[in-house]
Parts: sequence; C-alpha cells; structure tokens
Amino acid sequence: MKKLLLVIDMQNDFIDGALGTAEAESIVPVVVKKAEEFDGDVIFTRDTHFDNYMETQEGKKLPVPHCIQGTHGWELHPELERLRLQKNLPVFDKLAFGCRELPDWLAAHYPEGLESIELVGVCTDICVVSNALLLKAFFPELPIRVTASACAGVTPESHENALKVMEICQIEILP
Repeated sequence: MKKLLLVIDMQNDFIDGALGTAEAESIVPVVVKKAEEFDGDVIFTRDTHFDNYMETQEGKKLPVPHCIQGTHGWELHPELERLRLQKNLPVFDKLAFGCRELPDWLAAHYPEGLESIELVGVCTDICVVSNALLLKAFFPELPIRVTASACAGVTPESHENALKVMEICQIEILP
C-alpha cells in the first residue's frame, strides 16, 4: 500500500497575492521539500473561482477576488508547478473548500487502499481542515495526518484552532 501526500491550494494568491500572508510564504520551502522527498504519491488541489466570484456566497462573505481560473494568482507556486509537471502529478481544481471529487478518485485509483494520507498547504483553517475532515468521513479507518509546520492559516491563531479541531476529530497532527 502507498502513502499519499495531498498538497492543498499552494497557489500564488494564497502565498504572496490577494490573500497572501507571511506565514504562507514561510512554508513554501517546507512544502516543496516535502513534495520532492515524499515516499509515496503526491497530488495537488487548486482553489478555483471564476469571473462571477463576487456574486457567489463566498464572494459575498470574503469580498477579495482570488484564484480566478487562468490568472497568475490561480497557479500553483512555480516550484510546485515545476515539480507537478516534471512528474506528471494530478491536480484537482476544486470549486468548494473541500475537494468533492477526491474520495471517489482515491477509491478508484487505490482499490487496494492507502497506508495513510498526509495533508500540507493553505489555509489550515479553511481548506486544509475541510479536506482532512472530508477524507476522515469517507475513510474513517485510514490514518489522516496534517503536518503543522507545512501549513499556514489565515492567522496564526486560526491555524492553531484548526489544528486543535482536527486533532479532536482523530486526525494526527505532525510537527
């Protein structure tokens, strides 16, 4: 059985663009190294919005256009995109916080099951937690792990809060 690394939304808009933070910038080398050296399969997600973003529920609650498909901000960080293309790694364009296609795709591509799934990326308190809980719901006996030092939240406090929520929900938090 294989291990899987799921790199969540390491896109320019979340790193140094419209919703970028110093914390997100600081984890880029950690995430790149982890993706390059991971002993298993690596897949990516991209937060994906369209020109009508401001008319959506998310746009009304977070009125900062970001990750508009086809823009620089939507693209993965250049080092991660290079790795993805070089190794022909899958990427999921997700239209919600959680990647709705992921559980079915994993079940189809790993019929023998997985040893574990590890998550890294941004934002800990929105998309990382959403995907970790989604995967735990579909695969309750599969170890789901989140590497805290390879994640960044909207704020350091909300990052820590999300880690606590995941730990309570039996998701292993790695340093």
